Amino acid sequence: MSTNYAARFAATPEPPYYVVSFTSIRTEGDNGYDAMSERMETLALAQEGCLGVESARDTSGFGITNSFWRDEDSIRNWKNVVAHLAAQKLGRERWYEQYKVRIARVERAYGFQASTGGDLAEHVD
Repeated sequence: MSTNYAARFAATPEPPYYVVSFTSIRTEGDNGYDAMSERMETLALAQEGCLGVESARDTSGFGITNSFWRDEDSIRNWKNVVAHLAAQKLGRERWYEQYKVRIARVERAYGFQASTGGDLAEHVD
């Protein structure tokens, strides 16, 4: 069974753009978290200015979600979406022991992907 790992990466444009990094430690149990997480990702991706989302969580409950945005206005608009505000409130009440949000402007981006021939993918630098 092959996995399409490339599909897990956000298709970001050439910089500059913005990243919102949400790092968290989860509480025990699901308590509706998985369904809300999926709903929020779908909703974020539908927002004007959202470029993509990448997320990972380990078995201890530590996770990072990076959402990528065209500009700071898009980030502010997302923060104020009513369903997102409700999810934030539930997160503080039910789902998170701790979290941090960091917002940064991406100035440079580059990567690597091994092809079947082992060639490097193009770099943006």
